[in-house]
Amino acid sequence: MIDIAKLTELAIAYDAGDPRRVQHLMKVYAFCRLIGQSEGLDAQTQNTLEAAAILHDIGIHEAERKHASSAGKWQEVEGPAVAAPLLEQVGADPAACERILWLIAHHHTYTASEDKDFRILLESDFLVNAYEDTLPPEACRTADERVFRTRTGRLYLQNLYLAPPYQP
Repeated sequence: MIDIAKLTELAIAYDAGDPRRVQHLMKVYAFCRLIGQSEGLDAQTQNTLEAAAILHDIGIHEAERKHASSAGKWQEVEGPAVAAPLLEQVGADPAACERILWLIAHHHTYTASEDKDFRILLESDFLVNAYEDTLPPEACRTADERVFRTRTGRLYLQNLYLAPPYQP
């Protein structure tokens, strides 16, 4: 099993001086943890998902440096090469490492897979991005139809972005 605390330390050190990126990865991690547990992932898949959540945007700095863009396609291209040595440092086994790198390399390609861990990573990233980017309700409704597959992810999306706002 991957030591998530150690991996998080390494990711935070990599993103030193960029609290926005660290806050983002921590929020995506929290949603992945909660959704994965609620959806009943086995322990190994859950651990792999949590590691992927911590590292999903690790390629942003390289994408900006090499391509002058943090666009999703460049994150997918640059992320695995940055993530691999971090996974090695925490002793990730080859199968977990391969899966995590695949998840990083596809986390903006919504049609890449229907695997539950992949869908949970997409949903979690969307839940955080919807807030950080102030997406309109219509974008959230579209995502509910096109992106979200899990019961828990849909519940969070509905309650966070599509339910009537709290009225004191």
